[in-house]
Amino acid sequence: MESPLRPPTEPDFRLIETLAFRPGQGFIRQQRHLARMARSANAFGIPFDAELAIRTLNAAFGDTALRCRLTLDASGKFDLTTGDLTNAPDHWRVAISDVRLTASDIWLRHKTTRRVVYDEARASLKPGIDELVFLNERGELCEGTITNLFLDMPDGRRLTPALSSGILPGILREEMLDQNAVSEAVLNLDDLQNAQAIYLGNSLRGLIRAEVVTS
Repeated sequence: MESPLRPPTEPDFRLIETLAFRPGQGFIRQQRHLARMARSANAFGIPFDAELAIRTLNAAFGDTALRCRLTLDASGKFDLTTGDLTNAPDHWRVAISDVRLTASDIWLRHKTTRRVVYDEARASLKPGIDELVFLNERGELCEGTITNLFLDMPDGRRLTPALSSGILPGILREEMLDQNAVSEAVLNLDDLQNAQAIYLGNSLRGLIRAEVVTS
């Protein structure tokens, strides 16, 4: 079957998964990360060898916590880079990005090196701001530059923006959905303002309590 997507022509295009390795625990949510990479590889028509992916990751085993970045190029070759994994902060100050995402952009559904909008947003962070949250063209809440968004609402629900708003299906988000710890919803700035608590999170850092800063 013909793939609906094709890898772009730039030679450095890669699929990406960033995992935490912790001594005594191994790779956190490894199966979910590899399953997401496999889905994206299938969508792009890229070969994916799960056993080779695991062998590549296993080269990172050690005695310290690591941030592990696994990439897959268009030919099916894996590469792994590692660095020290620092503790997640207790609190983030966040702002709303001036950039708007396009909800129908299929690239938002896949974690790849084609992420200029996110990289430029992080590079533009003002002093005292830790993360930016994007809206789409309809004014719906989407995600952060490296995180998914979670809101604790007054009625007791914990909500996260729906995929239809144009977001990456994050691994922590996926796990929370599967555990019924969060529900999808189309959310807007009123929901953000009315939330009793705001969190941003990803598989590497977990949930981080957030405060929206307006200027």
